[in-house]
Amino acid sequence: MTLINPYDLNESVFRLLDKDWMLVCSGKPGHFNMMTASWGGFGILWNMPVAFIFVRPTRYTYQFLEQYGFFTLNFFGPGYKEILDFCGTKSGRNVDKMGRSGLVPLESETGNIYFKEARLVFECKKLYYQNLIPGQFLDPKIESNYPRKDYHRMYIGKIEIIRLME
Repeated sequence: MTLINPYDLNESVFRLLDKDWMLVCSGKPGHFNMMTASWGGFGILWNMPVAFIFVRPTRYTYQFLEQYGFFTLNFFGPGYKEILDFCGTKSGRNVDKMGRSGLVPLESETGNIYFKEARLVFECKKLYYQNLIPGQFLDPKIESNYPRKDYHRMYIGKIEIIRLME
Protein backbone atom coordinates (compact mmCIF):
# COMPACT_ATOMS: atom_id res chain seq x y z
CA MET A 1 0.00 0.00 0.00
CA THR A 2 1.24 3.46 -0.94
CA LEU A 3 -0.12 6.74 0.41
CA ILE A 4 -0.65 9.32 -2.33
CA ASN A 5 -0.79 13.09 -2.14
CA PRO A 6 -4.04 14.25 -3.83
CA TYR A 7 -1.98 16.48 -6.15
CA ASP A 8 -0.05 13.43 -7.37
CA LEU A 9 -3.10 11.31 -8.21
CA ASN A 10 -2.78 10.04 -11.77
CA GLU A 11 -6.34 8.83 -12.45
CA SER A 12 -9.22 10.05 -14.58
CA VAL A 13 -11.85 11.00 -12.03
CA PHE A 14 -14.50 10.78 -14.75
CA ARG A 15 -13.55 7.18 -15.49
CA LEU A 16 -13.35 6.35 -11.78
CA LEU A 17 -16.85 7.64 -11.08
CA ASP A 18 -18.78 6.93 -14.25
CA LYS A 19 -17.17 3.71 -15.50
CA ASP A 20 -15.48 2.06 -12.50
CA TRP A 21 -18.02 3.17 -9.85
CA MET A 22 -17.19 3.47 -6.16
CA LEU A 23 -18.21 1.73 -3.00
CA VAL A 24 -19.10 4.37 -0.40
CA CYS A 25 -18.62 3.09 3.13
CA SER A 26 -19.30 4.68 6.50
CA GLY A 27 -19.27 3.37 10.04
CA LYS A 28 -16.89 1.60 12.35
CA PRO A 29 -15.82 -2.03 12.78
CA GLY A 30 -18.88 -4.10 13.53
CA HIS A 31 -21.29 -1.33 12.51
CA PHE A 32 -20.94 -0.10 8.94
CA ASN A 33 -22.59 -0.25 5.56
CA MET A 34 -21.55 0.28 1.99
CA MET A 35 -23.29 1.16 -1.24
CA THR A 36 -22.24 1.52 -4.86
CA ALA A 37 -22.38 5.01 -6.30
CA SER A 38 -21.28 6.89 -9.39
CA TRP A 39 -22.52 10.39 -8.62
CA GLY A 40 -19.87 12.56 -7.05
CA GLY A 41 -16.68 14.41 -7.75
CA PHE A 42 -13.34 15.69 -6.56
CA GLY A 43 -11.87 19.17 -6.34
CA ILE A 44 -10.60 21.97 -4.17
CA LEU A 45 -12.95 23.76 -1.78
CA TRP A 46 -12.07 25.98 1.17
CA ASN A 47 -8.39 25.51 0.18
CA MET A 48 -8.61 21.74 0.78
CA PRO A 49 -8.75 18.69 -1.48
CA VAL A 50 -12.30 17.37 -1.22
CA ALA A 51 -14.59 14.64 -2.47
CA PHE A 52 -18.31 15.06 -2.75
CA ILE A 53 -20.91 12.33 -2.91
CA PHE A 54 -24.68 12.20 -3.31
CA VAL A 55 -26.82 9.76 -1.30
CA ARG A 56 -30.60 9.42 -1.19
CA PRO A 57 -32.15 9.44 2.30
CA THR A 58 -33.85 6.13 1.49
CA ARG A 59 -30.49 4.35 1.30
CA TYR A 60 -29.37 2.41 4.38
CA THR A 61 -25.86 3.89 4.06
CA TYR A 62 -27.42 7.35 4.58
CA GLN A 63 -27.96 6.51 8.28
CA PHE A 64 -24.27 5.71 8.68
CA LEU A 65 -23.19 8.88 6.87
CA GLU A 66 -25.40 10.86 9.24
CA GLN A 67 -24.05 9.11 12.34
CA TYR A 68 -20.32 9.03 11.60
CA GLY A 69 -17.84 11.77 10.76
CA PHE A 70 -15.91 9.93 8.05
CA PHE A 71 -16.54 7.97 4.89
CA THR A 72 -14.37 6.04 2.47
CA LEU A 73 -14.58 5.84 -1.31
CA ASN A 74 -13.34 2.49 -2.57
CA PHE A 75 -12.48 1.85 -6.23
CA PHE A 76 -11.94 -1.65 -7.59
CA GLY A 77 -10.51 -3.27 -10.69
CA PRO A 78 -12.65 -4.45 -13.61
CA GLY A 79 -13.31 -7.89 -12.12
CA TYR A 80 -15.53 -6.43 -9.39
CA LYS A 81 -18.39 -5.01 -11.46
CA GLU A 82 -20.80 -7.81 -10.47
CA ILE A 83 -20.08 -7.28 -6.76
CA LEU A 84 -20.48 -3.52 -7.16
CA ASP A 85 -23.78 -4.06 -8.96
CA PHE A 86 -24.94 -6.29 -6.09
CA CYS A 87 -23.90 -3.71 -3.47
CA GLY A 88 -25.76 -1.00 -5.38
CA THR A 89 -29.02 -2.88 -5.84
CA LYS A 90 -29.40 -4.64 -2.47
CA SER A 91 -29.93 -2.96 0.87
CA GLY A 92 -27.84 -3.76 3.92
CA ARG A 93 -31.11 -3.51 5.87
CA ASN A 94 -32.30 -6.76 4.28
CA VAL A 95 -29.18 -8.55 3.02
CA ASP A 96 -25.80 -9.41 4.54
CA LYS A 97 -23.75 -7.56 1.94
CA MET A 98 -20.46 -8.48 3.57
CA GLY A 99 -21.25 -12.17 3.62
CA ARG A 100 -22.64 -12.25 0.09
CA SER A 101 -20.08 -9.95 -1.54
CA GLY A 102 -17.02 -11.77 -0.20
CA LEU A 103 -15.25 -8.44 0.30
CA VAL A 104 -12.85 -8.19 3.25
CA PRO A 105 -13.26 -5.08 5.42
CA LEU A 106 -10.14 -3.50 6.89
CA GLU A 107 -9.87 -0.88 9.60
CA SER A 108 -7.75 2.19 8.94
CA GLU A 109 -5.51 3.77 11.54
CA THR A 110 -8.31 6.25 12.23
CA GLY A 111 -10.96 3.54 12.69
CA ASN A 112 -12.65 3.79 9.30
CA ILE A 113 -13.60 0.88 7.07
CA TYR A 114 -12.14 0.23 3.62
CA PHE A 115 -11.79 -2.95 1.59
CA LYS A 116 -8.79 -5.19 1.01
CA GLU A 117 -9.78 -5.80 -2.62
CA ALA A 118 -9.98 -2.08 -3.51
CA ARG A 119 -7.21 -0.76 -5.72
CA LEU A 120 -7.69 2.87 -4.66
CA VAL A 121 -9.20 4.23 -1.42
CA PHE A 122 -10.06 7.79 -0.40
CA GLU A 123 -10.58 8.36 3.30
CA CYS A 124 -12.66 11.51 3.85
CA LYS A 125 -13.68 13.59 6.86
CA LYS A 126 -17.17 15.08 6.55
CA LEU A 127 -17.12 18.87 6.31
CA TYR A 128 -20.57 19.79 5.03
CA TYR A 129 -23.89 18.46 3.80
CA GLN A 130 -26.70 19.98 1.79
CA ASN A 131 -30.01 18.57 0.60
CA LEU A 132 -30.70 19.05 -3.09
CA ILE A 133 -33.58 21.45 -3.54
CA PRO A 134 -35.77 20.62 -6.55
CA GLY A 135 -36.91 24.22 -6.94
CA GLN A 136 -33.32 25.11 -7.77
CA PHE A 137 -32.92 22.68 -10.69
CA LEU A 138 -32.25 24.90 -13.70
CA ASP A 139 -32.76 22.08 -16.20
CA PRO A 140 -36.26 20.57 -15.86
CA LYS A 141 -34.97 17.20 -17.15
CA ILE A 142 -33.11 16.70 -13.84
CA GLU A 143 -36.43 16.12 -12.08
CA SER A 144 -36.88 12.88 -14.07
CA ASN A 145 -34.17 11.34 -11.84
CA TYR A 146 -36.56 11.64 -8.90
CA PRO A 147 -39.90 9.92 -9.65
CA ARG A 148 -40.23 9.18 -5.90
CA LYS A 149 -39.17 12.70 -4.85
CA ASP A 150 -36.28 11.16 -2.84
CA TYR A 151 -33.78 13.93 -3.51
CA HIS A 152 -30.13 13.29 -2.72
CA ARG A 153 -28.13 14.76 0.11
CA MET A 154 -24.69 15.97 -0.91
CA TYR A 155 -21.80 15.33 1.47
CA ILE A 156 -18.47 17.09 1.10
CA GLY A 157 -15.49 15.45 2.73
CA LYS A 158 -11.90 16.57 3.12
CA ILE A 159 -9.63 13.97 1.57
CA GLU A 160 -7.46 12.93 4.50
CA ILE A 161 -5.73 9.90 2.96
CA ILE A 162 -5.50 8.29 -0.46
CA ARG A 163 -4.31 4.69 -0.52
CA LEU A 164 -3.06 3.02 -3.67
CA MET A 165 -3.29 -0.68 -2.88
CA GLU A 166 -0.65 -2.96 -4.33
